[in-house]
Amino acid sequence: MDMDIATTLGAIVALLVFSAFFSGSETALTAASRPRLHNLAQSGNRRANVVNELWLEKEHLIGAILLGNNLVNILASALATSLLITLFGEAGVIYATLGMTVMVLIFAEVLPKTYALQNAERAALSVAPILRLIVAVLKPISMAIQLIVRMALSLFGIEVRHTLSAEASEEQLRGAIDLHQGEGLGEEEKHEREMLRSILDLGDVWVEEIMVHRKEMVAINIDQSPAQIVEEVLASPYTRLPLWRDDPDNIVAVLHAKALLRAVQAAGAKLDDLDILGIANAPWFIPETTDLLSQLQAFRSRHEHFAIVVDEYGEVLGIVTLEDILEEIVGDIADEHDVEMEGVQIERDGSVIADGRVTLRDLNRRFEWRLPDEEASTIAGLILHEARSIPEAGQLFTFHGFNFEILGRKRNQVTSIRISAMPAADARKPEDDPVDT
Repeated sequence: MDMDIATTLGAIVALLVFSAFFSGSETALTAASRPRLHNLAQSGNRRANVVNELWLEKEHLIGAILLGNNLVNILASALATSLLITLFGEAGVIYATLGMTVMVLIFAEVLPKTYALQNAERAALSVAPILRLIVAVLKPISMAIQLIVRMALSLFGIEVRHTLSAEASEEQLRGAIDLHQGEGLGEEEKHEREMLRSILDLGDVWVEEIMVHRKEMVAINIDQSPAQIVEEVLASPYTRLPLWRDDPDNIVAVLHAKALLRAVQAAGAKLDDLDILGIANAPWFIPETTDLLSQLQAFRSRHEHFAIVVDEYGEVLGIVTLEDILEEIVGDIADEHDVEMEGVQIERDGSVIADGRVTLRDLNRRFEWRLPDEEASTIAGLILHEARSIPEAGQLFTFHGFNFEILGRKRNQVTSIRISAMPAADARKPEDDPVDT
């Protein structure tokens, strides 16, 4: 009799160990970082490859783990109940229920899962070879269970998806980017998040949102004398300059300063003999609805750095360069020839004074705000859209959780705005109507 009791107790302990293995394995494989294990697999780690293979069969993996876990837990409970009934009679059912609940909860659930959470990658690599064998053995049963589950869910109109949609995958990646903090909340981590978000946004931003507007374009009349054109090129801080004839909208070529300097060197003092149109390049016109990802790829394939943006009627709207797109990813790229322009100024009280032409994307990226940029590309455009009128200097608007004070207006253009965040308790939802105070 004592031998039977010892054997049963040994079997219960062994089953609890198996239960702990299944519970810890499930947690480890769920909590392990897929990017880190992918990098390990790329480095030649065989166990990481096994983990990746298991993830590809996630349904079979989860089915095998749950099947094994429930099997050993039920068997352990049955053995404990049988043993305690033999020892204590009918009261043994109560003792077995209480005892196995405590044992399973502590030693087969909480303990292994806590360890697996703290050492997810290490635990996943350790259990992967054993789990691969278990999954292979239990795969037929797991497939039958999954078929029954799908049939049951289909009765309620629920479709089981094997993979994430493209939108869900992108949202998952955006969430991972937002969680990226490194060892703190320093400027370096913030800048990394900004760049990663900007890369994902390239396909959703149009060139018209980042282009240099035609009002700010520097273009040269090709009908001038070559000497005057050379003088204007030298006075400009830009490398590539559009050339127009008869009308500023009639762009006929794009002149590269380096090509002009070569021609000037070759001509010596005879500047009047320069063939400006001959050394310039043909203009490249693109529609305003081109997204930045497509335009970046077009710049690479054409080996171009400069394009002229036009609307549906062929009217010139502005210019966009490769540098403009790169700045959308890495932030402003300034060099010794860049012209200083009014932009953003942070006040001592924490408010921000912004030029009306500053883009919403730049503000969101710099201060990690969430101002919507679907209806307008600049801060002035957002105010006009929300206010549905042209505001006067001194007016104060409240929307999207911010106060916007109009500091300057020139004709029908808002030139300067003070932006201050509202207290969290008073902040309104983005869909609320703007309040003019």
